[in-house]
Amino acid sequence: MASDTGTAIANNAPAAAAPPATATSATATSATANPATATPDSPRAAGVAAGAPTRHQRGRRISPLTLRILAVNVLALALLGIGLLFLGEYESSLIDTELQALKTQGEIFAAALGEGAVIDSVAEGEELIPELGRQMMRRLAEPTRTRARLFDPAGNLVADSRVLRGPGGIVQIRELPPPQPPSGFFSRIASSLYDWIIGRLPSHADWPEYRDIPSAKATDYPEAARALAGDSARAVRRERATGGLQLSVAVPVQRYKQVLGAVMLSVGSADLEQAVRAVRLDILKAFLIALTVTVLLSIYLAGTIARPIRRLAGAADRVRRGLGREVVIPDFSRRGDEIGDLSSALREMTGVLWQRMDAIDRFAADVAHEIKNPLTSLRSAVETAARIEDPAKQRRLLAIILEDVQRLNRLISDISDASRLDAELSRHEHAPVALDRMLAALVELHEATASEGEPHLRLVVPGHARPIDFVVPGIADRLVQVLRNLIANAISFSPPGGTITLAVQRDHGTVVVTIDDEGPGIPDAKLVAIFDRFYSERPAGEKFGTHSGLCRQLE
Repeated sequence: MASDTGTAIANNAPAAAAPPATATSATATSATANPATATPDSPRAAGVAAGAPTRHQRGRRISPLTLRILAVNVLALALLGIGLLFLGEYESSLIDTELQALKTQGEIFAAALGEGAVIDSVAEGEELIPELGRQMMRRLAEPTRTRARLFDPAGNLVADSRVLRGPGGIVQIRELPPPQPPSGFFSRIASSLYDWIIGRLPSHADWPEYRDIPSAKATDYPEAARALAGDSARAVRRERATGGLQLSVAVPVQRYKQVLGAVMLSVGSADLEQAVRAVRLDILKAFLIALTVTVLLSIYLAGTIARPIRRLAGAADRVRRGLGREVVIPDFSRRGDEIGDLSSALREMTGVLWQRMDAIDRFAADVAHEIKNPLTSLRSAVETAARIEDPAKQRRLLAIILEDVQRLNRLISDISDASRLDAELSRHEHAPVALDRMLAALVELHEATASEGEPHLRLVVPGHARPIDFVVPGIADRLVQVLRNLIANAISFSPPGGTITLAVQRDHGTVVVTIDDEGPGIPDAKLVAIFDRFYSERPAGEKFGTHSGLCRQLE
């Protein structure tokens, strides 16, 4: 086609390696072929139809991604909650406080007994009166829930606030637990769950077992034995029956530094356990609230991730199964996150795939069209040669046949080049290419090898431009081929001795290369049709078949 201007545009993007649109020569032919498409009977369509259903096609009630997010968030919260429920340090501080209070109370008991239950005997000196001691112990311990026991210097049990002595014998007193209000179904479930969780927490298994001995001696309790030796002592034991603790403190009864006995005070851990239980229940309430919020937020988060990915996967699968261009990849680009990036990438990839399919269809139609003409000419020439006997006409027919064979050979080479170039474009990595230096090298090469009468090349580069302004990502060899094709096209339209101007400039984010010759130009009525398939506007007298319709594919 006649043209005096060819323009190549290269964006500063990886797609710059794709051959730019060119105004190149093509030979008009008389026949066109329908685009090659994959029918249901084709191997490609059969392979798609026979594909096994993918995992996401079968559907799931709960997304595995949702389960993973729930597991990670709930596990971290559960570990924190269990750690708070342990309350080892808090329980130890309560025990220390209770033991300190028992020691203070024991010192008061011991001081009172030393003043009120001791007599000064001339024969034996200071002596603890057992009956007075029992009475005072019962009165002192009555307002409290503390069990008080009094041992004499020999270690014998003199008084026990839980034992009443009377004419009928000894009465053992046991403290009953406070009455519990009636609880509902959910309260019993919560209590059972609490007991189950606490039962699996680490316990203080090193505490000795508590044994309640009716006629105990001081030697049965190490803290009482130490108190008879003049030192205060304390002990913590665990009750086997209830699982609770027994806290005890022993204090010596002294008068003028003389040890006259020992007071041992014991108390259960009901109040302590109730305080710990209240704290744990508060923690459990906070934990359940946090767990509910965490589960809801995890489900929401998983939904914002899993649902878009499932939709993208479903759309991609429909594209894979070849349901046509009506399949639309969902657009999540407004999310502004990785899923939005994935959506944009899939949409762009799908668009590029359809463009590649269209290019393949056009290429197949071009091949069929270009091969059909020489084959038709060959058939006509062979059929005619069989019917004529004139040697001169037979030689002309043989020349036509030879030209058609050469044309077929050239078409096959073009097909091979197109396939090879397409494979190279998909395999090669893009690299920065300086278009101004590439054009300068092409101009220098042409001027050094041009024969007499050929057009001259002139390069125009803006003086204020920086070298980096004309650097684009692409494949240098392919860009050189495109530019050489454009230059060759301009030379074919230029008059002898003419000038072809090569200009490069930057237009916003695009580098524009313009090749302007002094040829006859393109008629105004043909400007719209110059990129139609098989359109040609060659100079008069140019040999038919020199330029194939595959040139647009090659460039």
